[in-house]
Parts: sequence; structure tokens; C-alpha cells
Amino acid sequence: MNIRNEVTFASIRPKDGLTAALGKDRDVVVEEVLRSGLKGRGGAGFPTGVKWKLAAEAKAEEKYIICNADEGEPGTFKDRVILAEWADLVFEGMTIAGYAIGAKSGIIYLRGEYGYLRQALEDKLALRRTEGLLGDDVMGKKGFSFDIHIHMGCGAYVCGEESALIESLEGKRGESRNRPPFPVSEGLFGCPTVVNNVETLAWVAAIFALGPDWFKHVGTEKSSGYKLLSISGDVAHPGVYEFPMGTKISAILKAAGAERPKAAVVGGASGILVPAKDFKRAICFEDVSTGGSIIVLSEDRDFLDILENFQEFFADESCGQCTICRLGNVKLLEGIRLLKEGRCTTKHLQELCTLGSSMRAASKCGLGQASPNMFLSILQHFKGEVLGRPQADDHFVNKRKAS
Repeated sequence: MNIRNEVTFASIRPKDGLTAALGKDRDVVVEEVLRSGLKGRGGAGFPTGVKWKLAAEAKAEEKYIICNADEGEPGTFKDRVILAEWADLVFEGMTIAGYAIGAKSGIIYLRGEYGYLRQALEDKLALRRTEGLLGDDVMGKKGFSFDIHIHMGCGAYVCGEESALIESLEGKRGESRNRPPFPVSEGLFGCPTVVNNVETLAWVAAIFALGPDWFKHVGTEKSSGYKLLSISGDVAHPGVYEFPMGTKISAILKAAGAERPKAAVVGGASGILVPAKDFKRAICFEDVSTGGSIIVLSEDRDFLDILENFQEFFADESCGQCTICRLGNVKLLEGIRLLKEGRCTTKHLQELCTLGSSMRAASKCGLGQASPNMFLSILQHFKGEVLGRPQADDHFVNKRKAS
């Protein structure tokens, strides 16, 4: 799968970013990340430099850098491509982060389904150790020791959330923690911990190779730099694309060869539905924010089929910690099936919308907070299309209930 358009990562020479960063004082490294305007590319959009600064200022004997490679959002596959083609940039970004905050250990939390990538990644890490890019006195920098190890995830969607990921690393069940404290002060094993996404760390290496001003001057005032997008669905050219932040959805869909698009699912199953009338909106943190997924839906698609598929996923992936998420996702799924059968009353539909809003407000982590998004988005923009379905044949309904 190829990166299309800018292809920044392919233009970066190995070691350039790390060499530049290690030639600066630690506090200068943090300040340059702040100046670049880089925000987390995993979806939350928290300023990377702020996270690093808080961890750097924390007083502790041990600190950790974690690369969140648990790419479990349906429709997202950009991190897989980065790890397969430009893993050294990710390793350099982690090493720069370790230098900046004073950490000696880095961990890649690799999605269980990406196990086939592990040996190639281990080989690259071994080579970096022999070249002095990991280990004691990295690149001859006296007193700076840093190494990276890989930890395999177990396939739980909820572990994409940073505190649940940390719980998993500690050998516990993957469940989100109450916050505060935040990982930058009390993370892995109670130590200050920075958790960054794969793409975020690759951009760190690029920023130090090309300079923070290069990154700052691309994109919008509030959303600096470039963004990788996993584009799939009803397009002629699915793949991973690189666009400046602030690019309109219409331009992105045109580049991917979308014909007769009815809507775009932005942000994966937990994202939002953008109808064709709103394709003038832009991909950036101040407009339509995304971790990197755009699923294009043509005019031939049935929204209730899409909803049922997404909601089955969330009902299965809920960790069960929050009652409103554990039961709410099942109730939403039941409601979608009633809509498909023409048996959902207007009153019941309103109750389901209220339930979705309550899930957003009361769930502990991003799964329960975001799982109603698609249901509510489709009802907001295409309510007439999903209501008023002909009532299903009684024989069919009874047969389905029996199964």
C-alpha cells in the first residue's frame, strides 16, 4: 500500500532527526516540539510538546516512552504502513522523546493482529543497537542511554486508550483508569510516562530533520503540519494519503477517486458521518478532527447495514466496566435491528437518542463516549432514510429471533 501525495517520510534521511535533536539541550528539544505545533495524531489532538514538558518536569528515577501501536479503530491502517515502511522514523521519534524527558526505556505496544510485523521490527531494533542508535551513550551522547522493546497487545479495542494500554502493560485487565493522575505524572508502574501514537513519533523525527518551522508553516493556524489518512470504502484508489492539515474533504475524496459519494465516515466507527453537503469542511482539529480514517459511502449504501456492522463491533468490544456502555451498546444494536425490520416506534427511537447522549456523558473512556456517534450522526443527517422501512415479514422476524 503506497502513501500518496506529499510522501514526507520517504524524503527523510535516516539519523538526520536524531542527530539534530541530540545536538541540542533537552529543554530546547521540548521547546522546538512546542514551537512546531505538533498535536497527537492518534485522534485526541493533545499538544505533543505540552505532554513532553510535563513529563520532563516530573521528578522520578524512572520514566517511560510508550509508542501506541494498538491501531484498532475500524477503517484505520496508516500506522501499519508507517511501521512496515518507515519504522526507523518511529524509533528515532521515541529516542528523541526519551532524551527530552529523561527516560531510559521505550516500549512499543503493538497490536496483536500486527504480529507478522514483529520480527522485522526486532531486526531493525537489533541493527540500531549495533550502530549505536540504541543502548548506552546513544550516538556518542555521554550519559544518554535508551533502548526500545516490543510488547504485543491482546486484541482489545479499549487498550487503544492510553491508561487502559498502561494497565495491560502492567499485566492487568485492559481498563481505563480514573484521571487525574495523568500518565505524565503517574503512568507505567507509577512513573512519569509519555504515550504517543505511531504517526506522532514519526513526525517528531521529520520535524527535527527538517526543522520545526517547516512543520509549523504547513496546515492551519491551530492545526500545524501534515496528516496521514487511511481512505477506504467506495473509492477507486483506497490507500494511505498524506495531506496538509486543513484540506477540504471534497479534495481528499477527489484524490481517492470517489464517485457519487453520499457521505464519509470520518474517524472510523467511533467518528462522525459527514454528508455530501458538508464536504467543504476541512480535516483539522478546529473543524473535522480524525485519528486518520475516512470511509467513503456511495449512494448505493444502506446506512442501517453500516450502523449494524459498527454497533456489533462496539457491543463486542466494550470492556464491561461501565454499565451504561456495557448495556447501552447492546440496546443501540437492538434498536438498529428494529429499524431495519420497520418495528422501531418514534418514541423508542427518541429513547435511543437519549441513551446515546447519556453514554457520551457518563462513560469512563472513549469507547462508550464515542460508540453512539455514528448512530446519532446518521439520524441527524439521514433520519428520513432510516425511518419508515416496510415492516419485515413475521415469519422472517420469528425465524431471526429463534436463531
